[in-house]
Amino acid sequence: MVAVRRGLAACVAGLMVLLVLLGVGPVAWIVGLGCALVLTVATERRAVVDGIAAFGPADLVTLTRATLACAVAALVAQSFTGAHVVSALVPLTVVALVLDFVDGRVARRTGTASAFGGRIDGEADAFLILVLSVFVARDAGVWVLAMGVVRYAYAVATWLLPWMQQQLPPRYWRKVVAAYVGIALTLAASGLAPAVTSYAVLAVAFVLLAESFGWDVVWLWRRRAGLNRTGARDVRKGKTLQRNR
Repeated sequence: MVAVRRGLAACVAGLMVLLVLLGVGPVAWIVGLGCALVLTVATERRAVVDGIAAFGPADLVTLTRATLACAVAALVAQSFTGAHVVSALVPLTVVALVLDFVDGRVARRTGTASAFGGRIDGEADAFLILVLSVFVARDAGVWVLAMGVVRYAYAVATWLLPWMQQQLPPRYWRKVVAAYVGIALTLAASGLAPAVTSYAVLAVAFVLLAESFGWDVVWLWRRRAGLNRTGARDVRKGKTLQRNR
């Protein structure tokens, strides 16, 4: 177990080492450290809300993945200056995707699975997808950005619509879809596949994401009547759980 602040400090230090090794410019440093700042503040606040004083083994794996996502964000920013970043971006993304399969297994084997871990795992997935979608959209089209922003659009909707703040049932399919989308975007970013293949893989990812989020929205919509009868005040008091990807 590692204390929350110590673990987050280690993530920031690790990101700085990565950025030095990658040899990125000022813009990339600003973006990478800015993402890390958001990561540390949001994670620490969530830990306080959930009563988490220390990170377990699986949490550390997830935070390592989030740190890699910050490095990928820095590389994407670097690419807008005309630099060639694919040779570094793809390996970092592949490692992050592999760790996505590792953290859940570590949590189960060590008996440290928690709602907190699920939340930061979902946010790490969403952020990596957002960053990759920005990179891929320049060649594949603006429509790819929809895959990156849908999670955040959903989050905004939960703030505005009380009926979307109800607790969703567990659905492992969400994790499968997030993994596929990450792989599809990485393939497209690598440029290794023919353009037609990349477009086809991305189109499937788009459809899967639409189905995943659409299923959740429809499920919540159908149960809005029950929420209206009991009142939305219980939701506002935090008795329901946000959607975790």
